[in-house]
Amino acid sequence: MTGGVQRLRCSVKNYEWGKIGTESVVAGLCEKNCGVEIALEKPYAEFWMGTHESGPSVLVGCDGDGDGEGLSLRSWIERNPGVVGDGVVKKWGCDLPFLFKVLSVAKALSIQAHPDKSLAKRLHKSQPDIYKDDNHKPEMALAVTEFEALCGFVSIKELKDVLQSVPEIRDLVGDAYGKQVLSIHSEDQEDKVKIHVKSLFTQLMSANKGLVSDAISKFKNRLNSKEEITVKEQLVLRLEKQYCNDVGVLAAFLMNYVKLKPGQALCLGANELHAYVSGDCIECMATSDNVVRAGLTPKNRDVQTLCSMLTYKLDFPEILEGTSVNKYVHKYRPPFEEFEVDRCILPMGASTSFPAIAGPSIFLVVKGEGRARTDSFDEETISTGDVLFVSANLEFILKTETHLELYRAGVNSEFL
Repeated sequence: MTGGVQRLRCSVKNYEWGKIGTESVVAGLCEKNCGVEIALEKPYAEFWMGTHESGPSVLVGCDGDGDGEGLSLRSWIERNPGVVGDGVVKKWGCDLPFLFKVLSVAKALSIQAHPDKSLAKRLHKSQPDIYKDDNHKPEMALAVTEFEALCGFVSIKELKDVLQSVPEIRDLVGDAYGKQVLSIHSEDQEDKVKIHVKSLFTQLMSANKGLVSDAISKFKNRLNSKEEITVKEQLVLRLEKQYCNDVGVLAAFLMNYVKLKPGQALCLGANELHAYVSGDCIECMATSDNVVRAGLTPKNRDVQTLCSMLTYKLDFPEILEGTSVNKYVHKYRPPFEEFEVDRCILPMGASTSFPAIAGPSIFLVVKGEGRARTDSFDEETISTGDVLFVSANLEFILKTETHLELYRAGVNSEFL
């Protein structure tokens, strides 16, 4: 492929929370895309497609800059800025404003949030070794398999129920903070409610490690004596096995437990609390790797920053089903200008096209085989693990004789 379409070799992250060996969708993509054999006992957590320096994609078949790694996508864009479109160059320069990923989650990721632009700049300036860039990181997770996550805070009613049914949390935070939340009324101002929830959450996440350990032990002992346990209690026990004596285990009670079916998505703005629990998903975000963590992790924790930055929005998050573009393609368009995602499920003998837009796209084949073409290159076979960069203003046409599951990431076309 030449000109406006380039095949990419992409980066893989082997974080310890990833699915192991052949159980991982990421591992299968890595094997096909990078030509490496799957290590059966190794975790394969993330597959990165884009220009971020922590996991840059490179062009297949193009010589690099003498470093032996091949020509990076970012370097190629810098040499050929027209491929991303004039509007993208004007707003974001010669780079992609989005980062495209696949995640395979076996063990819960940290309780975390991503900073807005203002906070990202401050964190990067003060702690550049931890916060690697100065950009915000709104993101969207689109389920490829059944996917579990914790997202945002439960409603006030549910929060009151937690304080009454999980005495270990109330003991940890202290009676005064518990009473503040229990005394909230429906007519109370939103700001007052958020102040009380913030105080409660901060007190919990800042609790002494010894006291947290004792509380979790009491919690487990209490559940052992119950004949039936709730779905949320089952989840918390799973988390405790993964992160023994971690305060995040109890914090999960304060968060919404979300189960996504394939094709459903969650949209997460800056400063929104979340933790992915299990499953495989497509993830797209603004180009950043900034994460502020406070629980369910062996990594650096910044409890003070996390608790101070959160929006403290309450109630269950919106589940996105996507908007039908045609009978094979659904579009997921978040309220962020940097990105949107298309999901294409193409059955045997079918064809479809992605219209030309004024910004760049990255296409990923997750499953199956098909044929692809644009005006700038002849029809070629694409199959599992293939990743294509498609330049601005090119129509992308697909067909398959078998079955094809494909995802596209691009700049939010409403802002182009």
